[in-house]
Formats: sequence, structure tokens, C-alpha cells
Amino acid sequence: MKGFANMLKNISRNKWFLLMVLPATIWFLLFSYLPMVGTIIAFKSYRYSRDGFWASLFQSDWVGFKNFKFLFATHDAYIITRNTLLYNLAFIILGLICSVAMAVVLSEIVNKKLAKVYQTGMFLPHFLSWVIIGYFAFAFLSEDKGVLNQILTGMGMHPISWYSDKTYWPVILIVMNVWKELGYTSVMYLAAIVGIDRSYYEAAMIDGASKWQQFKNITLPAISPLIITLTLLNVGRIFYSDFGLFFQLPRDSGALYAVTNTIDTYVYRGLTATGEIGMSTAAGLYQSLVGFILVMAANLIVRRIDKDSSLF
Repeated sequence: MKGFANMLKNISRNKWFLLMVLPATIWFLLFSYLPMVGTIIAFKSYRYSRDGFWASLFQSDWVGFKNFKFLFATHDAYIITRNTLLYNLAFIILGLICSVAMAVVLSEIVNKKLAKVYQTGMFLPHFLSWVIIGYFAFAFLSEDKGVLNQILTGMGMHPISWYSDKTYWPVILIVMNVWKELGYTSVMYLAAIVGIDRSYYEAAMIDGASKWQQFKNITLPAISPLIITLTLLNVGRIFYSDFGLFFQLPRDSGALYAVTNTIDTYVYRGLTATGEIGMSTAAGLYQSLVGFILVMAANLIVRRIDKDSSLF
């Protein structure tokens, strides 16, 4: 009873703070925790019923792990897993390096109005749909009227069939992803850098420290908790892929599947071909479980190295 009384006292003392987080709590309950009931579909042969969702859920036959074979029992399992992992590793590493570098550059611009213009210009691509970006890319990569092929032809070179040649697409996909998200992620690092006490830099300049030494000994240690947090969150989604990037940008070209097919696009194509919702649910559950394990493992490693930098 004493513990319950203390809990009520704490709730009463922090009621306004609890009220502030109530909308987010309701959102998570409705859209994150309540839908977890649907993970049962991963182990069922889901069939629609005219009596509604719950009737469909409970009347569908149990099939065990049969839906998971859709991911692992095909010759494409290795390709989609390899592509998903390697692309996400490239996105995490290059995105981190480019974002931190851009944040440092923006923080060094003396003219703050000009810095705001640059920041806004880099932030804009984040809000563009991959459908729109896909059409822009097609204007450059079209085999007959694309800008790049016209330049190559003008230089006496042979045009490239971009949407049939898989050689260039790993680079194209990585560059486009980093370009699109660079402004958004660099803003977060820029906010952390701006919050650093400027007296540290003044003292370093008096001691004759170079810009690199200032970054290595002042900026990087100050923003390392943010870097670790964002990296851990990205590791948790390493088995997910940006569907628009891998489906819209290459225009779903079959000749490019070897380098553009990921778990998400593979499941989408399988779902549209077979209509088996259980298979897509199994894929989502698999991605979530692997992401959870990776976050826990990465956080444990960070906790062993630096307890204060871990998420929990």
C-alpha cells in the first residue's frame, strides 16, 4: 500500500508533465502496440471473412512457420539479404560522415543569413517524394533523351542504357540516398554543435590548435552521444529499406533486380503476385525481431565501452 501511495503522490506531483506526454502515449498505444496483435497473421494462412477483421484473424488456419519460407527458401534470399544489409551499412557510414562534415562546415560560416539559405536548400530534398525524384533522375538517365547520354554523345562516346546496366546503380542509389537525407541529419548535428560552449574553441585557438584539432578534441567528443544514439537507431532498421528508393528510382526495372531488390521490394512484389498477407506479415516480424536484437546487442557493446553514451 505504501508503494501504491508513493506512486499516486508522484503522479500528482508530475501531472502536468504526464499530461504533456499523453498525446504521444495514446499515439503509440493505437499505432504501435495495438497493431502487434496482427503479428499472429505471420503464422496463419490469412483469408478474408465478411464478418470483419477479427473473424478473418481467428478463422484463418494456422500454418506455423510456412510463411517465413517465402523469405528463406528461394534462390533470391541471399540477394535480397545482401542488398538490404550492405546498402544500409553504406547509408549509415557515409550518411554519418557527410552529415557531421556538413554540420561542421555550416557552423563555420560567418554570415548566418547565408548559412540559413544553404541549410534550407539542403533540407528541401528530404521533403521530396521518391516518385518526383525518380522522374528527375529519369530526365538525366533516359537512354534516348537523357541529359547524361546527350553529354556523352556530344563528347563522342556511346550512350549508356542506365536502366538495363546494373553496374552503376549501387553508386547511384547510395549517392541519391545521402543527397536526400543529408540536410535533415546535418541539422540535428548542427544543433548539437551550436550548443557547445564557444569558450572551448577560443581557448583552443589561443593554444594554437588547428581546425582539425578543434574538431577532434572538442566538437567530436561533444556530439558523440548524439552520433551514438542516431547510429543505434539506424542499426535497428538495418533490415529495412527505403521502398521508394529501391522501387521508384530504378523504375522497377527487372534488369536491375540483382542490385536493387531488397527485402521490402521482394515482399511487395510477392504480395502483389500472390496476395498472401501472411507472407508480408512474416517478413515484417522477421525484420522487427532482427532489428530489436541488433539494437540490444549494439547498445550492450556501447554500454561496455561507455555507460553514459548508451541508450539504456
